[in-house]
Amino acid sequence: MKRPTISDVARAAGVSVATVDRVLSGRARVREETARKVQQAAEDVGYHGVNAIRSRIRTGLPELSVGVVLQKERHSFYQSFVHELETQAAARADRNVRLTIRFARSTRPEEQAELLLGLKGHVDAVASTGIDHHEVTAAVQELRDAGIPTFSMLSDFAQGVRESYLGLNNLRLGRTAGWLISHIAARPGKIGIFIGAHRYHGHELREAGLRSYLREYGPGFELLEAQVNLETRELTYEATGDLLSRQSDLAGLYVAGGGMEGAIEAFEKAGPPPGCALLVNELTPESYRGLQNGTVSIVFGTPIRQIVAELLSLAASTVDQGQADTPGQRFFTPDIYTPESLA
Repeated sequence: MKRPTISDVARAAGVSVATVDRVLSGRARVREETARKVQQAAEDVGYHGVNAIRSRIRTGLPELSVGVVLQKERHSFYQSFVHELETQAAARADRNVRLTIRFARSTRPEEQAELLLGLKGHVDAVASTGIDHHEVTAAVQELRDAGIPTFSMLSDFAQGVRESYLGLNNLRLGRTAGWLISHIAARPGKIGIFIGAHRYHGHELREAGLRSYLREYGPGFELLEAQVNLETRELTYEATGDLLSRQSDLAGLYVAGGGMEGAIEAFEKAGPPPGCALLVNELTPESYRGLQNGTVSIVFGTPIRQIVAELLSLAASTVDQGQADTPGQRFFTPDIYTPESLA
C-alpha cells in the first residue's frame, strides 16, 4: 500500500501543500484552526509525520500540570478513567497538559494524604477520589495554602477546603435507587446495601438517599444496616451469599460503591429470590454480562467524559484566575443501563 504523502494530507485538509509544509516546518505562522485541520487530516490518512505536526502545533502553548489520585489501578472503570484523562489532555487546544497519575492501594486516610502531599511542588492542580477524613482535609489545606487547588471527584471530601467537587449527586442517586428497587421488586421486603467504607462521603449519601426514599414512598420495604465491603470482590461475594441465605424475603441489593463483581457472582451461583433487584455501578464486562443474563437489573454509569472535560477546564481557569473564595460543586447526570439498553 502506498505511503501517504504531504499531498494526501493537503487534499484531505482542503489546503495547499505549502500550508502543510509550513505546519510541519514551523517556519511561518499558520492559523490555529488551519493547523488543526492539517493535524486531523494527517491522522485520518495515516501520515507518518503526524507526531511532528502535533508537536509543532503545541509548541508555545502554556503548560498545565495536573496530579491525579485514583483507586484500584487494575479495575476497568479506573483504567477507562485514565484513558479518558490522557485522551482529553492530549486533545486540549489551549495548553499542554501534563498528567501525573497515582493510585491508592488502600482506603487508609494517611495513604491518601501522603499521595496528595507527594504532588506538592510538582503540579499546578490536584484531582482525587477518596475518603473524607481530617487527615485528608489537612493535606488539601496544605496544598491550598501552597496555591495548589484540589478537586474532589466521584465522592466528595474536604468540603470547604477543596476547590470543587465533580461527580454525581449521590443523595439523589440513592433516592433513584430506592425508586427503581420499589418498582422492580416482585413484592416488598428487605433491601441490602454495600458501601466501600464509612468515610466515603458519596456512599453515605447514597445510603441516606435510599433510606429517605423508602421512608417516604416505600411502605413494606426495610433497608438493612449497611455493610462495609472495602470495595473488594471477595468480601462482597461472601456477604452477598450470606445475605441470600438469611433473607428469604430479599427484595433488592444495592452495591453503592465497588465490589459489584462479587455480588453478581453470588447471584449467579446461588440464584436470587424471584423478583429481587440487583443494582450496581459502572458498565464493565462483568456488569454487562449480568445485564445480559438477567442477574443485574440496573447499572448506574458515571459520565467520565463530561467529568474529565469539566475537570481540565476548571483546573486551567483556576490556575489562571486563582482559587475561589467559596468552594463549588458540579453535579452530572448518571447513565442508567437496563437489560433493554443492550438491545
